[in-house]
This record gives sequence, C-alpha cells and structure tokens, in this order.
Amino acid sequence: MLFIIRAIIVVIYSILVCVFGCLYCLTSPRNPKHVATFGHLFGRLAPVFGLKVEKRLPADFSSYGKAIYIANHQNNYDMVTAANIVQPPTVTVGKKSLLWVPFFGLLYWLTGNLLIDRNNRAKAHGTIAQVVKHIQKRNISVWMFPEGTRSRGRGLLPFKTGAFHAAIAAGVPIIPVCVSTTSNKINLNRIKNGLVIVEMLPPIDTSSYGKDQIRELAAHCHDVMAKKIDALDKEVAEREATGRV
Repeated sequence: MLFIIRAIIVVIYSILVCVFGCLYCLTSPRNPKHVATFGHLFGRLAPVFGLKVEKRLPADFSSYGKAIYIANHQNNYDMVTAANIVQPPTVTVGKKSLLWVPFFGLLYWLTGNLLIDRNNRAKAHGTIAQVVKHIQKRNISVWMFPEGTRSRGRGLLPFKTGAFHAAIAAGVPIIPVCVSTTSNKINLNRIKNGLVIVEMLPPIDTSSYGKDQIRELAAHCHDVMAKKIDALDKEVAEREATGRV
C-alpha cells in the first residue's frame, strides 16, 4: 500500500513540475539557470521515498566559476539525491532519447540541457566539441556522469574519458560530486529509508594535464571519488546504527 501511495504522489508531482516547468521556461527557453531550479524541485521528492538527503558544499563553492562537474551515477534515485546540489548555471549531458519521455523530455530540453545521440558513434565523438563550445560560448558549467551508465550496486565503475577531454580542452577544472550508496537501500514499502549524503569536493585543477595525460587525470579523479564515497558510506552506516540521522 505504501508503495502505491508513493507512486501516485511521485507521478502527480512530477507531471505538475514538468507542465509548470515547460510553461515557465517558455519565458526564457534554454536558460541554463533553469536546470538547478527544477533539479532542486525534483530533489524535494526525497522525503516521499523515506530519504533524508544531507548536502555538503565547500565554504567557497560560490566562487568556483565554470567547470565540469562529475558525479557517480547509481540509479534513478539520483534524480532526488544528486539533483539537490546542482549549482546554476549548470547543464547536464543526456541521451537524445530523453526527448521522448512524456512531460519530462520537453522540460529537459527547455531547461537548456545538452542532448547527444549515443547510437551514432560519429556524432557521439563530436560531443566533446559541443560541450567545450557551450562552456565557452554560454559561460556555463556542465554536469557529466563519467561512468557512462548506472552502476546499479556494482560500485564506482571505470570512467570514460569524455569529461576529462572536455575539461582540458575548455581549460576548466573538474569538480567531483559524491553520493553515498543508495543501491539496495530503498524499500518503497518501508517508511524510512535512511540517510544519503551528497558532497561536492574542491575543484581539481586540469591545467597541468595535457592531452596525452587524459587517462591519468581520469584515474586520479576516480581514486579521489572512490575514497570519498567509501568514507561517506562508513559515516552513513555509523550514523544510522547509532540513530544520528
């Protein structure tokens, strides 16, 4: 019964946000500031899933400027966990097929996100150039999931190199965002599903890396994020065990 109630609330809320969002975005379509606005609105669904989301931002985060944000991609719950920490003006890179998702697809495009055709290898290779162009021309940040797919409980997967190619080409830092593990944590028939911590780490300077050091940069970022996610998971487990949620 709780599952059904939650499903109804999520569907109704999501449709209302998407419809309102599309109408609102028509006043300034493709404005990248909209991504954070509506990302945070979807983040408000976290309590509906029985989650307490704690977000952590560095003290000087407002001075970071344009960058490429990279985050671990676990499952669909990223929409209500990681979405809480998106900073304007930041856009995401998503599959072109998202356009066909009822209600959400149009909002995704109108808010200024970038769409790529993953089934067309030639076009996909042009994604890096598109990302660099948008960062420089629109003076925005870009959010990417370097694993390239949802990990679904397999831990932090190996990183693809696209985000790191783009960061070096655009001359911007990499800002890691780490989300504690949500896989196998959420039972939709349980009232409380515990704590999730979303933490933004300090920028990683890319200016000392050349094009021939892409994999070195990717490996460094992967190591930094893996250690942080492990630390967050241990903290979550300890706090949940002692009731300090």
